Amino acid sequence: MRLFVSLVVILLMATAAAPRLQAQTAHVAPQSALDAAIQQHVDTTAADRAAVLRVLGHSEVKGVAERAGIDLRRATGAVSTLQGDDLVRVASQARQVENALAGGQSKVVISTTMIIVALLVLILIIVAVD
Repeated sequence: MRLFVSLVVILLMATAAAPRLQAQTAHVAPQSALDAAIQQHVDTTAADRAAVLRVLGHSEVKGVAERAGIDLRRATGAVSTLQGDDLVRVASQARQVENALAGGQSKVVISTTMIIVALLVLILIIVAVD
C-alpha cells in the first residue's frame, strides 16, 4: 500500500510540473519578431516627432505662434514628452499643416492658420495635463 501511495504522489507531482516546464520552452513569437515590432514602433514614434518638429520650424508657424501669443520654445520642448495617441493625433495635424505649406506657399490661408494654432494649443494642453 505504501508503494502505491508513493507512485501516486510521484505521478501527481510529475503531472503538475509538466505544464510549467513546457511553458518555459514555448514562445508565442520568436525574438526577431519582437525586436522588429519594437524597432517599428520606435521608428514610427521618431517619424511622428520629426514631423511635428519640422512644422514647428516653419517660419509661417513661428509667425502664427507669435501673433497668437504662444511660446513656440515651450511647444517645441513639449514634443519630446508626447507619446501614444496624443503623439499620433498631433503628428497627423502637423502633416496636414505641412501639406498645406508645401510647394513654397508664401501666404497662409485661414484654415491652415487655425490648424497651426490648434496644433500648438493641443501640444501645450497635453503637456499641461501630464
